[in-house]
Amino acid sequence: MLSYIKFHIKDRCFNFKKTKTFSVRNTISLILIALTLVACNSKADISGKLEGVVEKGTKIYLLHPENLKDVAASFFGKVIDSTVVNSDGSFEFNNIPKTKEPVLLEIAIAVPEKASNYLQTDNQATANFMPIVWKSGKSLKINAKVDAFQKSFSMEHPSEVNKALLALRDVNQKAYKTYLEGKHWELEDGSQLMEKEHAILQYQTELINFADSTPNLIPALVATRWVSTANDYERVPEFLVRQCETWKKKQPNHPWAKQLCTLSEPANLPVLVGDSFPDFKFPMITKDTLSLKEQLGDKLTIIDLWASWCAPCRIENREVLVPIWDVYHDKGLQIIAYGLESNEPAWKAATERDGANRWHQASHLQGDDTPFLKRIRVKTIPANFILDDKGVVLAKNVHGEALIDWVKNYIKN
Repeated sequence: MLSYIKFHIKDRCFNFKKTKTFSVRNTISLILIALTLVACNSKADISGKLEGVVEKGTKIYLLHPENLKDVAASFFGKVIDSTVVNSDGSFEFNNIPKTKEPVLLEIAIAVPEKASNYLQTDNQATANFMPIVWKSGKSLKINAKVDAFQKSFSMEHPSEVNKALLALRDVNQKAYKTYLEGKHWELEDGSQLMEKEHAILQYQTELINFADSTPNLIPALVATRWVSTANDYERVPEFLVRQCETWKKKQPNHPWAKQLCTLSEPANLPVLVGDSFPDFKFPMITKDTLSLKEQLGDKLTIIDLWASWCAPCRIENREVLVPIWDVYHDKGLQIIAYGLESNEPAWKAATERDGANRWHQASHLQGDDTPFLKRIRVKTIPANFILDDKGVVLAKNVHGEALIDWVKNYIKN
């Protein structure tokens, strides 16, 4: 009497008659099938389940950012694996290249009509990706919601570095909700531009604080990229310098630490707090030429970068700088304003209308293509530098009531 052995491999059944003797071919076949069974029963490198899958054929991608600038950047990560999510929300990645060292990967839900390596970075509440660190030989299992992927992302038994990334995610989500989510600013006339910039800076500060405090390189670098996915660190250059100093000591050979330090080289950043502000000969509105170092105040000098066409600059002139000048000029305060102007009559009219003709006004009348801005490596206005009596930068980009308070507290001391 014959008996049967049944093998199930991915919903296909194979029946083999069991006899007392087997041919060599049958023996080899059984060995191959057994090996296949072992492979099928082994855990996937990365697997998980998505909640809220409603569209058939939903795809999920595994990306590898090969350089620091590729982290959290749309269209830059290299797709190394992809899979269609099953009807029950389950998915598996099985084709991850083996590496000796842990590697940062990004898991991303496909966005309709977008490229496979598209990452949603504008709205953190609906971000479609999450960075993870994967190590060869270690399986990861995750869970998330389709419509709030990063926000709901969780991982079973995360490593210490993945715990840090999850903590960073929480900081990112909370900061976004607190300072940016649902906020709308009227920017057509520029009146709320400074309010928006302040909110962005508060959001960035939460990520900066995380990067400065974490003992883990990769989470620190992800935080650094989340501070500005556009690689614009003009308003927070000192942060980049701190990060470079930290990681070139702790992990000097890591390629991303080296890339970070390249970003933080002085030639790539504006003048920093603690630097001596470069001396410069300014063409003045009076047609004179003055040296900055010869015009420093006895206690403080504010270098103000503005333009007649810049609405928040004009508000700052009238509501902040005029009151500061009137109270503190005789107590050692100097203001030197540099205008990004190309229309001399409009420039002069603005200084007179705002009362900004009280202090020194300079411009090359070359718009924003000016040698002074290139020298100090600034592209964004309003901007300012606050110098001591020796020309050393004490603070930067302090505006509004905060600037009034800063000057008051410094001069009274």
